[in-house]
Order: sequence, then structure tokens, then C-alpha cells
Amino acid sequence: MIERSRTIRWEDPAAAAAEGLALSGLDYFAAMERGEIPPPPMMALMGFEPVEFGEGRVVFAAAPGEHHGMVHGGLALTMLDSAMGCAVHTTLPAGTGYISLEVKVNFVRGVRAEDGRVATAEGRLERESDGKLVAHGTTTCMILAPG
Repeated sequence: MIERSRTIRWEDPAAAAAEGLALSGLDYFAAMERGEIPPPPMMALMGFEPVEFGEGRVVFAAAPGEHHGMVHGGLALTMLDSAMGCAVHTTLPAGTGYISLEVKVNFVRGVRAEDGRVATAEGRLERESDGKLVAHGTTTCMILAPG
């Protein structure tokens, strides 16, 4: 087994967020592009690169790497959540924030060309004591060929 490591560096996200409150979302991204405000740590952690931004539109790029493992769906989900949330952010006035409440993603093919077919399922979690619904969800699974 060959051990590898990866070092991530970032600037204080609280300071950047405080500075960002004085700017509209679109101005925030322009300041980040100019290097006046550091990018969020998640961008460095996941290897996201900003490609473009405009009102209601943000595009990131990322190259799946060995450090992402088998290119877990979390990479795609995090990238989508980041881009969609940031697109919303570009439409907001100064002093207004946002958080993601829900993200729904269906993966329709694998990142790798050799990945296989898709299966879906639904689930419900109910309390045993009274049968009340606690949570519900859906999943889309990629079925991988053996070997």
C-alpha cells in the first residue's frame, strides 16, 4: 500500500463572509475573481475552479482525482449544490445570505466511461411506536459491472 497525502490551505471564511455582506452577490463574485475576497475553503478542498459567473449563473470545473476515491457521487452533488447556491447568491442584494435547504440530484451515468446501468428506489423511515413518518427519500444507484 502506498500512502498519499494532500495539503489544503485556505483563508478565514468568516472574514470573507463578513466582507461579502457589504456586497451584492454579483459584486461578491466579481471581488473574488479579482482576488479581493478569498474563495470558500470548499473550493480548495474539492478542487473546484471558477469558470464563469453572471446574474443567476455560476459555472465551476473540477477534474476528478485520485483523492476523490472512486469518484463518489458526493463530488458531483457538492459541485451541483455549490454552483446552484452560488447562482442564487448572484441574484441577492447586499446583506442578504442563503443556505441550501434541499438538493435533489439524479445521477444518470457514471463519471467513468466504463460505468454501468442505473437503478432507483424509494424509502420511508417511520417511528416504531406510532408509525409516524420521520423521513423519506429516493435514490438513484449506478450498477457497476463486475471487475
